[in-house]
Amino acid sequence: MLQVGIVGLPNVGKSSLFNALTAAGAPAENYPFCTVEPNVGIVQVPDPRVQRVRELSGSQEYVPAQIRFVDIAGLVMGASKGEGLGNQFLAQIREVDAIAHVVRCFQDPDVTHVMGSVDPVRDLETVELELALSDLDTVERRREKTGKKARSGEVDAIREMAVLDRLFQALTDGEPLRRISFSHKEEVVVGDLNLLSTKPVLLIANVGEDQSHQEAEAFRVAMHNRGPGQSGGTVVVPVSLGIEAELALLEPGERQEFLGELGLDEEVSARVIRSAYGLLGLITFFSANDKQTTAWAIPEGTKAPGAAGVIHTDFQRGFIRAEAIGYEEFVELGSMKVAREKGAIRSEGKDYVVRDGDILLFRFNV
Repeated sequence: MLQVGIVGLPNVGKSSLFNALTAAGAPAENYPFCTVEPNVGIVQVPDPRVQRVRELSGSQEYVPAQIRFVDIAGLVMGASKGEGLGNQFLAQIREVDAIAHVVRCFQDPDVTHVMGSVDPVRDLETVELELALSDLDTVERRREKTGKKARSGEVDAIREMAVLDRLFQALTDGEPLRRISFSHKEEVVVGDLNLLSTKPVLLIANVGEDQSHQEAEAFRVAMHNRGPGQSGGTVVVPVSLGIEAELALLEPGERQEFLGELGLDEEVSARVIRSAYGLLGLITFFSANDKQTTAWAIPEGTKAPGAAGVIHTDFQRGFIRAEAIGYEEFVELGSMKVAREKGAIRSEGKDYVVRDGDILLFRFNV
């Protein structure tokens, strides 16, 4: 299951975001390092298609796609050198697939700011710098080790040194590694290092309950222009986590009523999860039988055997073919029985690239 780590300075709203996503009731106190051990919660991906597939398949139940969110301890300046809970923070963030970086944009004299004042761009750059410095240390240590082999004439070491030199130069220049394109061979080296600044970042702008739309948009634009970008630009989600934490404690009916009073269309969980899905380049496919319909999250571009492996490694190991039909066509025909009678079920092989919304049945032999 894919993991998203919630990070940021202390007292910016990380645990409030975690609670809004999971309704877990994690501590969210007004002092640094309230979160020491990471809180972990599994969040369902909102997608009405999974229930529709269940209805048309006659399944007894359905299971939405899921993402694991990890609420990680607050970072302070000097974390890359072990300040605060820096070493623990960095070790935990290495385990996640993407980062949800919460940046405080709200003014509240009753909520302590670890750096003495509210400056979202400065705070953003502080965290980014610590991640880059940690990566620089990792690259320098690998360069020292690989350099000895390269000087002795080892061909693979010489090739690896070229990649390490490129990484070293980018980090020295202050360029986040997620902005850089690598060849397939270079990605093998980069992936082995598990560098922090290669991970995709979703920026959560935590605005105040009484801040105007214009103020929230100004924060969003400033962070977009200065934030950790990718080829498609920085993904920024403005939210008021004070409001969202209250929403998470209400019953579903009361929640919708409160949202309507606030003029909001949906909860933060839907916005953040949808943004995380797009950030990670994920799509959804479905499996269905009379017992259960399940939605599965996979990276866009995954071929049929890889999708089969998400369900069970035996499915991938013994893959023969996939029987497939698109969601829209399935809904139009109304049932798998009719789809088979109409010849709408396709037989796809190992090179088939799974499409978003595909309903798949895997044939395998082990």
